[in-house]
Amino acid sequence: MSNPILVVEDDETLAQVLRKTLESEGYTVTLARDGRAALELGREPGLQLIILDLMLPRMSGLEVCQRLRSENVVTPIIMLTARGLDTDKVFGLRLGADDYLSKPFNIDELLARIEAVLRRTHQSKPSQHVSVGDLEIDFQRMSVCKNRQKLDLSSREFQVLECLFRNAGQTVDREKIYQEVWGYDTAVTNRTIDFHIARLRSKLEDNPKEPRYILTVHGSGYRFVVPEA
Repeated sequence: MSNPILVVEDDETLAQVLRKTLESEGYTVTLARDGRAALELGREPGLQLIILDLMLPRMSGLEVCQRLRSENVVTPIIMLTARGLDTDKVFGLRLGADDYLSKPFNIDELLARIEAVLRRTHQSKPSQHVSVGDLEIDFQRMSVCKNRQKLDLSSREFQVLECLFRNAGQTVDREKIYQEVWGYDTAVTNRTIDFHIARLRSKLEDNPKEPRYILTVHGSGYRFVVPEA
């Protein structure tokens, strides 16, 4: 099976267009027509991507996304919706979606976003579980413990942490963080990245004003430091 993708769309015509387009690009496509089927199929191991409509019968796409993430299903999700409000987009991304595209959309843009999400996903991952100072990071479960207490990190905060950790000891500029974590999301600004860094520090650091894990490199970006034992 080559890059299996789950397409969740209740509009029969659009679902078939997406299936034919994606299969012509070499993807293997499974269709789901409602939220409950999406939740069941979205748990399947080996799935590379979920394209998820929001307005679905039986269970909304937002609830599907939320429940999959609560079950530690990390398969990337691109949301599709006719509701193009910024608040919807922000809410979807905070629930754990990796990208968001408003209907009607250009099929070439969707293909480009799929490639970008898969490229980010296929980047080399750190070891599944690492101990750093008083932190325990589980990259498979996307969880972090500090002094054996689990921290409440959002999906996006964890992705920022993973980006920095993968480049530990090196300065990572905001452009690189933006490309690796948000990809095509044009609404992201430097302040968005700085906000997530501040949130991470408030959870990881004993004193966020004097961080020992995530350092600021003024004029350049951020650097993750592995403290000496």
